[in-house]
Amino acid sequence: MLTTDSVAGCLVGVVALLVVIAATLAAQRVPAVAVAAPVAALLVALGLTDLDSAVDEVLAMAPTIGFLAAMLVIAEVCAREGVFRWVGSVLAGWSRSSPHRLLRIVFVVAAVTTAILSLDTTIVLLTPVAVATARHIGARVTPIAFSSAHLANTASTLMPVSNLTNLLAFSATGLSFLGFTGLMLAPWVVGIAVEYLTFRWFFADALRETAPSDVPASGTPETEPAPAPEPAPVHRPGLLLVALGLLLVAFVIAEPFGVPLAAVAGVGAVVFALPGLIRSPLPALRDAAVAANIPFLGFVAALSVVILPVRNGPLGDWIGRMIPSSSTLLGILVVALVAAALANLVNNLPATLLLIPLVAHDPGLVLAMLLGVNIGPNLAYFGSLANLLWREIMRKNAAAPTSREYLRLGALTVPVTLGAAVIALWAGLSVAR
Repeated sequence: MLTTDSVAGCLVGVVALLVVIAATLAAQRVPAVAVAAPVAALLVALGLTDLDSAVDEVLAMAPTIGFLAAMLVIAEVCAREGVFRWVGSVLAGWSRSSPHRLLRIVFVVAAVTTAILSLDTTIVLLTPVAVATARHIGARVTPIAFSSAHLANTASTLMPVSNLTNLLAFSATGLSFLGFTGLMLAPWVVGIAVEYLTFRWFFADALRETAPSDVPASGTPETEPAPAPEPAPVHRPGLLLVALGLLLVAFVIAEPFGVPLAAVAGVGAVVFALPGLIRSPLPALRDAAVAANIPFLGFVAALSVVILPVRNGPLGDWIGRMIPSSSTLLGILVVALVAAALANLVNNLPATLLLIPLVAHDPGLVLAMLLGVNIGPNLAYFGSLANLLWREIMRKNAAAPTSREYLRLGALTVPVTLGAAVIALWAGLSVAR
């Protein structure tokens, strides 16, 4: 029988979820922290969540938030120093004016960029480059642009540093950096391969060698400017590419010695920004502060407090009863599906915060949850903040697909990609045992 307290808890949970949704949508117009922070404070003031618990939650999130800030600075330096201009020239050269070849190359580049520099880098920096390259070779923009959006989600499963969701859940897995990456390697490869084959079938007409106009899968013509002129040769930023490789090595070798990933990323951010700081200290500091996206970091911290009444209340209990006790194939599948559904209902970031304590009893289930919250958002725009950001970038660089077009492709790719990745994870866990 429901008590008054449990009913009140349910209502608080529902209200908190609605606030999470409103804050996420507000991120497209005003800083989401402007919505989430006052609500978090109000929850504490009204006693709906405990102050000590809220403080503990924010402190637990601090290393993750610091890591995210450092990686955003590193990505901004890479962009400013021409890494992605060089990537665009490589895309154009290797594609040999073939849309099919360009799609393959964008899949590979987006997968690697997402894995190393996180999905936001792929969305913000690679998407405009891929769109411009497609126009330059006369290819249709739609499949190329969609590939950067989908790979930003699907390819973010590989390493703890690939996605904020992974960072949030990393400690709950109890795995080392290499252990996490090793178990997620097969789902990563399989997921990308299945996604690519699905794209090749879905966009078969749009990927024809010659096309008089760019027509999305929905049949609605895109409005595009004339192809860009031949770009000037771009210098390869060899030093930065080497630095990125060394940073990745540092993540791997530092973690077994107990050096936090946030500390490694922080040192990396200083090293990457140092030349700019020496040349022009004040502009470089300003650029770093802008790149770190402090309002978004504040939103993440506030969100961890807002989700507490949901996670600790009747709604959290109800969801917890759906979570299996072990990482059997059925258990992994159930967790991945629940995670994907929650990601599309309340966005993948709050879904992750809600689910972590519920699956922390089994590392395999934590990894399955990450498959769901990372691949699942390819179903709908609201699934992740990266999707909403991609839509805004597409509006500036091309015609943004409608929600119906996004859902149509997602309904095809998400079930097969998630299903294949789940099977690959189960196989990897079986071998590891």
